Amino acid sequence: MKRVPARVLGAAAAVCAATLFTGPLAAPAAAETTLVLSSWLPPRHPIVVNAIKPWARQVAEATEGRVKVRVLAKPLGKPPAHFDMAAEGVADITYGLHSFTRDERFAASRVGQFSFLGDDAVSASLAFWKVYTGDLDAAAEHQGTKLLGLFVHGPGALHNGVRRVEGAADLAGLKIRVPGGYINELMSGLGATTQFMSAGEVYEKLSRGVIDGVTFTMEALTAFKLTDDIAYTLTVPGGLYNTTWFLVMNQGKWDGLAPGDRAAIEGVSGAAFARLVGAAWNEADEVATAKIAEAGVTIHPASPGFLAEVGRRAKDLEAAWAAQMKDRGLDGAAALAAFRAQTGAKVPE
Repeated sequence: MKRVPARVLGAAAAVCAATLFTGPLAAPAAAETTLVLSSWLPPRHPIVVNAIKPWARQVAEATEGRVKVRVLAKPLGKPPAHFDMAAEGVADITYGLHSFTRDERFAASRVGQFSFLGDDAVSASLAFWKVYTGDLDAAAEHQGTKLLGLFVHGPGALHNGVRRVEGAADLAGLKIRVPGGYINELMSGLGATTQFMSAGEVYEKLSRGVIDGVTFTMEALTAFKLTDDIAYTLTVPGGLYNTTWFLVMNQGKWDGLAPGDRAAIEGVSGAAFARLVGAAWNEADEVATAKIAEAGVTIHPASPGFLAEVGRRAKDLEAAWAAQMKDRGLDGAAALAAFRAQTGAKVPE
């Protein structure tokens, strides 16, 4: 019988060992998943830099690299389309304004859009997350997606390049950009001519005189380079209005993640994300307010008379919304009261 050399036997043993440890019985390494997030705000916008991208990094850290989020430099569609893009799987993750979707599917989200909701974006965003998800069944209004975050910006203000607004009569004839939702009804009810458009359209329309002013945060005035065409900024305690935002993921993509990774992502989302994005907005508003003043824009608080006019119109709109919620079996009035209790906001008498 021919003798098999020892080195051949050794090699064969090594191959067998490798087969045993790498064959079908061995546990496969966890596959990495990269999720695409369509981002429509400018890449250097404070919310992208200080909230969206940090959250993406937190997801990777929380899942130990198994799930990564790639934030696109350019969006996959127009801002108003972003919720449907996530629901339909055009993008894995999106964010946007509820009021950009101009139908009634997000009617309950209006709890975070009213006047006099608070001056701090962190407490307001936390209140919005808690109240909308807990009292107003937010998940039902976001079907087709996994709801990862809800938030609001800092207190909304009124900016225009024509005249100082001391009362509703001063709004007559002014063409004001609005983001839809509650503020559209408030401003039109006070006498302004409202025009819906996304933030990216404002610079051109304002510089060409198509509109006279905008309802925006302080941050947005500088982020979209509007100070050259604005002369007056009117502020309201607790905000003239607010806008509500979502961060969502395609439901199918979410269901395809491992249970442990889903739990890890939830840990850095929800209330945690509300704190993160709220802090980013607070900082951005503070920096912007100083820049607006340096640009020569007159920043002035609303007069008592104008506050009273806003308050009367706001009360009517809140009551109409609460009645709409009651028809759905939801207590909108209680939810709004709970929101203000959490932020400490006061409605002017």
